[in-house]
Amino acid sequence: MTKEHQRLALLKGQEVPVVKWGPYLSEREWGTVREDYSEDGNAWPYFSFDHARYRAYKWGEDGLAGISDVFQNICFGLALWNGKDPILKERLFGLSNGEGNHGEDVKELYYYLDNVPTHSYMEYLYKYPQQEFPYSQLREENRSRSKLEPEYEILDTGVFNNNRYFDVLVTYAKGSDTDIYIKINITNRYSRAAEITVLPTLWFRNQWADNPQARRPSITYRTPTSVQAIHERLGKYFFYFQSPDEVLFTDNETNQFELKGVPNESPFVKDAFHNAVVLGEDSTELRDRRAGTKMAPLYRMKIAPRSTKTLYCRLSDVETDQPFREDFKHVFTDRKREADEFYASILPAGLSADMAAIQRQAIAGVLWSKQYYHYDVEKWLSTSDGITPVNYSKLTGRNSEWQHLKNQDIILMPDKWEYPWYAAWDLAFQCISMAMVDPDFAKHQLLLIMREWYMKPDGQLPAYEWNFSDVNPPVHAWAALQVYNMEKRQKGKGDIVFLKKIFQKLLINFTWWINRKDKKGNNIFEGGFLGLDNIGVFNRSTYGSDMNLEQADGTSWMGTYALNMMDIALEIALHDESFEDAATKFFEHFVLIAEALNEDHLWNEEDKFFYDVLSVPGSQPIPLKTRSIVGLTSLFAVSTISKATMDKLRDFKKRSGWFERYRKEHNKFWPNEERGDQEILLSLVRKDRLVHLIKRLLDEEEFLSPGGIRALSKYHKDHPYSVDIQQSHYTIAYDPGDSTSNIFGGNSNWRGPVWIPINYFIIQSIRRYGEFYGDSLRVEYPAGSGRTMNLCEVADELTKRIISLFEKTPEGRRLNGTYNWFYRQPGNQHLVLFYEYFHGDTGAGLGASHQTGWTALLANLISELGSSKQPYGQPEMVSEGVSVEV
Repeated sequence: MTKEHQRLALLKGQEVPVVKWGPYLSEREWGTVREDYSEDGNAWPYFSFDHARYRAYKWGEDGLAGISDVFQNICFGLALWNGKDPILKERLFGLSNGEGNHGEDVKELYYYLDNVPTHSYMEYLYKYPQQEFPYSQLREENRSRSKLEPEYEILDTGVFNNNRYFDVLVTYAKGSDTDIYIKINITNRYSRAAEITVLPTLWFRNQWADNPQARRPSITYRTPTSVQAIHERLGKYFFYFQSPDEVLFTDNETNQFELKGVPNESPFVKDAFHNAVVLGEDSTELRDRRAGTKMAPLYRMKIAPRSTKTLYCRLSDVETDQPFREDFKHVFTDRKREADEFYASILPAGLSADMAAIQRQAIAGVLWSKQYYHYDVEKWLSTSDGITPVNYSKLTGRNSEWQHLKNQDIILMPDKWEYPWYAAWDLAFQCISMAMVDPDFAKHQLLLIMREWYMKPDGQLPAYEWNFSDVNPPVHAWAALQVYNMEKRQKGKGDIVFLKKIFQKLLINFTWWINRKDKKGNNIFEGGFLGLDNIGVFNRSTYGSDMNLEQADGTSWMGTYALNMMDIALEIALHDESFEDAATKFFEHFVLIAEALNEDHLWNEEDKFFYDVLSVPGSQPIPLKTRSIVGLTSLFAVSTISKATMDKLRDFKKRSGWFERYRKEHNKFWPNEERGDQEILLSLVRKDRLVHLIKRLLDEEEFLSPGGIRALSKYHKDHPYSVDIQQSHYTIAYDPGDSTSNIFGGNSNWRGPVWIPINYFIIQSIRRYGEFYGDSLRVEYPAGSGRTMNLCEVADELTKRIISLFEKTPEGRRLNGTYNWFYRQPGNQHLVLFYEYFHGDTGAGLGASHQTGWTALLANLISELGSSKQPYGQPEMVSEGVSVEV
């Protein structure tokens, strides 16, 4: 075991497998639902970026390159000033949803370079312009652009031209879990000397405003280079720093004068450092003060061209008069070496240096996305934030049906700036990547979202804070299996207790789906947008109440869910026979869903594709003929049962055998296929239909792009689909880049781009088919090329296309579009961004730029490709026009 593995082993005895200190500080608390106490429920303007400087938060904190303890009592982060900006740089800047031409978007350059599961070593790089930060320019230019135009990014403003910026590299290295060394390297990348002011800031989250009788925490002066922080719950900590120019104290209190125009009771407010440093106000009171709830040593630096200056700090529960002994720097080298050893032990050998760096940065992004998340819906609905009076209309408004939800946990965020709140199905995908390095935390997260302070009493899982009642695809059983099998391969033994725990909660959620999303009781399901935002020709969550939308993807997701539940029950039954009945139940339920999907009108025989079908009173059912991921989700439900398993589970074998005979005798649909006496294949898609779907999937004029599978077929570029419904006209066309619609905020697009989680699902499923069929099923790849492969080889080729979105070309470029000039400069070539989705034609990254919420699945794909045995030989050429051998 490596040192990091040993540290992880110490967490096994804990109820919650998290360390006391980590990257739990959000990168955006403003503009969130939990901080919104407005009467109209418009979170963005109620608590804006401009307010964040001087207004205390209620539910959490944010900061730059920061950390906090597990309950976010004490926070640490950086504040910077280049001598020109109108404000201190204390947090990342970005546009609100209404300011961006494609919704909210961060407008900064920052990178998660490294991290390990116990956060004993972490690196974060921030690039800070030396010219005035273009706040107004970014707002005004993006506001003036239409949805048909690209976003105006910070690299478009010119402030990074000629390398006129600072690299601020923050490194954390732990002496112990409660003893954290901090190194701040500031490099002047410009050809001339440049000045910068740095304030490493320590502060308490304001919890006393809600409880004035509680004992207020305090940071007090200790020596010219140290302070003491005392918190009733956390105890005593010491913050050590090198000799500064000044030491400033204030309080984490709202500046009422800035907010309301009324005098403050005290000058010691949240933005006092801004007033002193940027506005040049007299800082004597801040310097002379010896206690507060926010403090910072201040350093004024002038850094020579292409040179680096380094600051060291230490946050520790150890009191000492020599915090920086002569050999203290070895902590950084030791933790870095241990991080290297940890990754060398778990990542595949033989990768190129570039590929290994990409994989490690992807995992680092997932680890940095841990965040303290606090939201008590009942309290939020019924109380004031001290600024706006209690708004009783909220009691029937957003999330009012979720008053049981009381979250206060460390949980993975999709993107700590763009989406600083958990999302149910994003979390499932994140756990699969997390399981590569910390399966215990991955299991904890999956169980957490199922707990009674998350799951609604009726079994519904919370979607996300903007609307907990939205419905995301039911992927948690699939994710639980993925995590279980990954750990089983790593350790040689699976965690059956975990499977039993999550199976019991999944039963409740599965029942909710059956009772709420199958109106007719015919195993054809609805679900609304199902996480795919604008993929429908209209908003699938808001069609007329007198209509009924039978969804191909809703039905396919439920078929997948039933099959996953069967697989979990079978695995448990090998250890506990009482689960055999449950396996039989889900096996039979899967068969009924498969029958409904294939025998109902969702399959279009003319197009050889699955479509949603809309029923309108007084009209024939309308198939909504959009060739999209909706029609391909049927591929996801695929599993195999070995004959050895069948022989061990005699009751399951007996019951499934009877069920098969009965259905075949009565000419009913049967989805299973056998391979000799070795294995049984269960899938939603018959082999003939599988061939048709894969042919379309692998057609470069339809779904297959250079960077993976598109969410909507390119066919609709020249053939938009339109439909008229009750005097309304709807149209959908291939839209490979940013969204041009306003559905679900307009900041994500499923009408053509490549989405990594869906590609991961497709690749996993095709590989499963390939393992069953072997060379007995070969398809053209790409369609029409005359080159055939078995499906395992196809899965490998699709994986390579996904990887190509990130790796360097032979010329040393990545797919950074118009910004290649920046990422080809010395010192920038190793930097990788993990975007939310990717252009369907060019592969350029789009949407959230740090979406390791699910784009980190790239790390899994790299490992899986590295371990692929490709057992079925090499591709062979066939005559032109022959697309399939069966």
